[in-house]
Amino acid sequence: MDFEKAGDGRKLQLQELENLRQEAYENSRLYEEKVKAVHDKLRLMPDKLRSRWDGPYQVEKAEPYGVFHLSHPSSSEFIKVNGYRLKLYHGEKMQKNKELEIFLLEDPPTAGD
Repeated sequence: MDFEKAGDGRKLQLQELENLRQEAYENSRLYEEKVKAVHDKLRLMPDKLRSRWDGPYQVEKAEPYGVFHLSHPSSSEFIKVNGYRLKLYHGEKMQKNKELEIFLLEDPPTAGD
């Protein structure tokens, strides 16, 4: 009779072990599904792909060392930008009677040079 009780006890232990293994497998499967759902989400990064500049800016002021103050026609704010970051705007043709203001980035030569 002792052997039958021992055999039944061993069967119970094996069933408990199998249940624990099955539970661990199920938990890992659920975790993998959640991780996959997180990684498969569509992430939009509009700030990374969108241009920071939208439209022609007007040069309001030029400072030494290539610093320019720009203003957008729709707002009154000024933006400080280095001259290396500027590009010429060729969007609209200039009118013949329009005045141009030229900014020199270097100091003009003195009389002694």
